Amino acid sequence: AVVQPNSAPMKRLRDEAKDNKRLVDATHGRRTRSMIITDSNHVVLSAIQAETISLRYTILKASE
Repeated sequence: AVVQPNSAPMKRLRDEAKDNKRLVDATHGRRTRSMIITDSNHVVLSAIQAETISLRYTILKASE
C-alpha cells in the first residue's frame, strides 16, 4: 500500500517499523511525502508523493 505519512496511525506504524528494524528510509535526507507498506510489513519512506508512486506503478503494470 502507498499512503501519506501525515496521520497519527501512520506515524505510529513508522515508529514500530523502526523499532523492529523493518524501516527503509529512501528519502535521501528530503521530507517524507509517502510511505510504502510491503507484504512483509516493511515500511519504505519516500520523498515522492503517494499519487506519483501509484501512477508510476499503474503505468509499469500496464506495460507488462
